[in-house]
Amino acid sequence: MPSTSDPATTAAAAAEIQTLVERTGALGRIRLNRPKALNSLTLAMVRDIERALDDFEDDPQVAAVLVTGEGERGLCAGGDIRMIYDGGRAGSDAPATFWREEYRMNARLARLRKPYVAFMDGIVMGGGAGVSVHGSHRIVTERTRLAMPETGIGFFPDVGASWFLTRMKGELGTYAALTGTQLLAGDAIAFGLADHCLPSAGLPALVDALANLPAQATRADVSATVAALAVAPPDTAVAQQKPAIDRLFAFDTMDEIIRALQDDGTPFAMETLAALQARSPLSLKVTLRLLRLGRDAPSLEACLENEFAATAAVLKSHDFYEGVRAAVIDKDRNPQWRPARLADVTDTDVSAFFEPSVDPLFPAAPGKGERT
Repeated sequence: MPSTSDPATTAAAAAEIQTLVERTGALGRIRLNRPKALNSLTLAMVRDIERALDDFEDDPQVAAVLVTGEGERGLCAGGDIRMIYDGGRAGSDAPATFWREEYRMNARLARLRKPYVAFMDGIVMGGGAGVSVHGSHRIVTERTRLAMPETGIGFFPDVGASWFLTRMKGELGTYAALTGTQLLAGDAIAFGLADHCLPSAGLPALVDALANLPAQATRADVSATVAALAVAPPDTAVAQQKPAIDRLFAFDTMDEIIRALQDDGTPFAMETLAALQARSPLSLKVTLRLLRLGRDAPSLEACLENEFAATAAVLKSHDFYEGVRAAVIDKDRNPQWRPARLADVTDTDVSAFFEPSVDPLFPAAPGKGERT
């Protein structure tokens, strides 16, 4: 048996583990470890995270939990979309199992008894937002690229996006969900998806500071520790367009949004219109309805329930498989959507995504979904 103290052996073993879990002083660490796949989440990783949360919540020596991504490119680029594609094609229950456990994990993060710190460095997309924005302490960097790009693959923003995007100021959440626009650090903070900005190179200092907290440290202690390391975020990009976004996206139908953009005619409106025209028309209409339902939803759990119910229709839809084919498999970036035009997407097409699930995620969901 090889010695566990051999550095090469230890490194090789770590490379095969998708989630690295450890305690450093008073800090419980969850390190997503699929850097070649941009740390995209597998079912095994979701279960690893759940087990780690169990252990850290019960460990009196742990004051806070920190999630980070291994490698140089980012925290997490989303769920393992190829697994979902293959499972859906094969008629497997693997996609539904993945979404069920992922969404329950998302809800748990929002209610974790201990501070949950997310280091949102680099790419944070889709499921990457799910393991970060529900946390109590959300840290962005000058490298952060936060996005929900799902309408570009025939899907919809999930992991509770119909909750957290509808709690943003104005209509930025609607804009971000429909267009898939990447938000920078300043945008994320300005619109309530992040709390602090640290330098990308500041992770070791953050780990050291949190690890050296007393085990009995409070949420306020963690906040003060993070704030002491924080820097001013870079200038916002999307936020500069907030007045236009609030005006152009303040409608409940895609037809009205498209008409407003066409009538506006500014360079920003035309760029936005072009971005929307590249997305799945069906996904745009489904996403907008989820957002409007989310706006009035009583809890994060209620939004996740809506999203989970909609995934059943995704697996039956042409656009999801076509979107993944164009983006991930053939990589021709030329999806052929069906229907190809918003005008041809019927109410019946959209309503298929809103049939209640026969097996709900949260049979007795809490009445409120705010972060604790």
